[in-house]
Amino acid sequence: MRLFLAIVVCKVLRFVGGLMGKGSSLPGQYALKLCPDVLGRVRLPAHIIAVTGSNGKTSTVEMIAEILKQDGRKVVYNKEGSNQIEGVATLILSSCSLGGRVRGDVLLLESDERYAKLTFRWFHPTHFIITNLYRDQLTRNGHPEWVYDAIKPAIFPETTLILNADDPLVSCFARDHDPAKVKWFGLDRCPVSTREHRGVYHDGARCPVCRGRMEYACYHYAHIGHYACPACGHRRHSADFAVTALDLKAGRLTINGETDISLAFKSIYNVYNILAAWSACAVAGVSPAVMAGVIDNYLLKNGRMITFRLGQHRGTLLTSKHENSVAYDTNLAYIADSGKPCAVLVLVDSISRKYFTGETSWLWDIDFDRLNVPHVEKILLYGKYCNDLAVRFKYSQIPADRVQMGEDVGEGLALLRESGDEDIYAVTCFSDRDKLLACVDRD
Repeated sequence: MRLFLAIVVCKVLRFVGGLMGKGSSLPGQYALKLCPDVLGRVRLPAHIIAVTGSNGKTSTVEMIAEILKQDGRKVVYNKEGSNQIEGVATLILSSCSLGGRVRGDVLLLESDERYAKLTFRWFHPTHFIITNLYRDQLTRNGHPEWVYDAIKPAIFPETTLILNADDPLVSCFARDHDPAKVKWFGLDRCPVSTREHRGVYHDGARCPVCRGRMEYACYHYAHIGHYACPACGHRRHSADFAVTALDLKAGRLTINGETDISLAFKSIYNVYNILAAWSACAVAGVSPAVMAGVIDNYLLKNGRMITFRLGQHRGTLLTSKHENSVAYDTNLAYIADSGKPCAVLVLVDSISRKYFTGETSWLWDIDFDRLNVPHVEKILLYGKYCNDLAVRFKYSQIPADRVQMGEDVGEGLALLRESGDEDIYAVTCFSDRDKLLACVDRD
């Protein structure tokens, strides 16, 4: 009776919330109060795929869902990105029959790193993808190794792990796991790889196993690359699924030396998200032809990249996670590689959608000097925290006469609208994205 009541309450609240435009976690919250072990009572599909990590969860889940649907599978997944236990409960119960059976062939879950151990207390994924671990939302997550410790209890012996071979911390999840139940994805040395590390900090400098000094054959970005610890032997594993050729400027990559993919978004992040989705679907038995047919020139629907117009300007919104400097760095690198005259708007008006904080130390971890290139003609710093941004830029190498600032983003965009026709790149987070989109014409 408690299971039945929890399902009914969740379905009703989900329907009402949809009409009112409310979030997707409240129905699950009430259902869990009525029946705390409800996720252990429902009958789930045979295939349960989970995705976690600091970055790339939502994008990877979206691509996996599209591929599996194209392969003829019925996929139940949290497309809204509500990834804590309440949101997962809402998804599962609203997809259940009144008898408690989930109607689908695959349950695909984006899971928050901190809450995976709570979600998977009642059921275990058959496949668990871990994308990467970075400094992210330091006020709640601390150091990446703290996040590693938070994820570890969510990993069970029967689960097949699909891990980023190029992340030295992520690779540690395989240390006590059956090697037959671990699959690796990674990027071969390519034109984007560098011999030297670039970034304000280096979280791969020390081995996560023995704290010895790590050696790198190459870096792809941040601490992601080909690493080896001469002290204890912890090293990058050979990838089962690899990008064997990559030309970001041309927007082309090759997977396992056989399948060519065109990139709609020429970002190293997009390369890893595609590779993670490819790996999961290959393990699930999808053919390369089906996967390539979906991923080739795939445009994400989750709002990570949006094009717009502002007067005579063409604009591109690149959504970064505030409190995550690696996300910013990859988007700044994308702008730096564009080569066309442009203006860049950096908007920090709020920091977190959920946790109230005015903590801005993460701005000092961002490599804003990537914007010190000739084609970036001006940089506009706007939002409530424009002064914090301005102080940070004073310690960059960017000439002061190329930087403008103001608190009102509408005012700044109005000034841009009336002058020039150069491209605009806007860098902000989901918390502030709609404030910008309200002032422009979306394509």
